[in-house]
Amino acid sequence: MANHKSAVKAHKQNVKRRTQNREERTKLRSALKSIRASLGSGDATAARTELQQTVSLIDKMAGKGIIHDNTAGRYKSRLTKQLAKLSASA
Repeated sequence: MANHKSAVKAHKQNVKRRTQNREERTKLRSALKSIRASLGSGDATAARTELQQTVSLIDKMAGKGIIHDNTAGRYKSRLTKQLAKLSASA
């Protein structure tokens, strides 16, 4: 364990941040799983509304530094492409 007051405080902050980041990442992964299920089911209208929410969440995660900007862009691009493909076939 840390011996200095500042090290003890830094440890507490790290624990708190790690917990918050883990919760946010879990929320993101759940949203991605949900949108992928909607896209897989073939319901374009439900997928479109869910995509808006998911893209917003992805942007927030990238803004907070929980995921990298390029990762966020890749997620959004792939999901949008899948939705366009689904809409075109419908």
